Amino acid sequence: MPIIRYNVSMSAIVIIHVGIALLLSISILLQHRASGLSATFGGSGATFVQRRGAEKILYQGSIWLSIAFFALAILRWYI
Repeated sequence: MPIIRYNVSMSAIVIIHVGIALLLSISILLQHRASGLSATFGGSGATFVQRRGAEKILYQGSIWLSIAFFALAILRWYI
């Protein structure tokens, strides 16, 4: 019986991990980047960008999703 419990709990962790990975990918893709490699090659570089409203929530959400993603990865490694 313990083997079945292990598989059920492990599959639940995998499903949660995949869901967090999808949400993290979407949140990263939705963020607007003011400057990146274009600033290196002569584009306009923003000196300071202050996030407000939905952009701030999206930014902070992606940080928390990344923390949860790596915490679950470590948890899966030790289980």
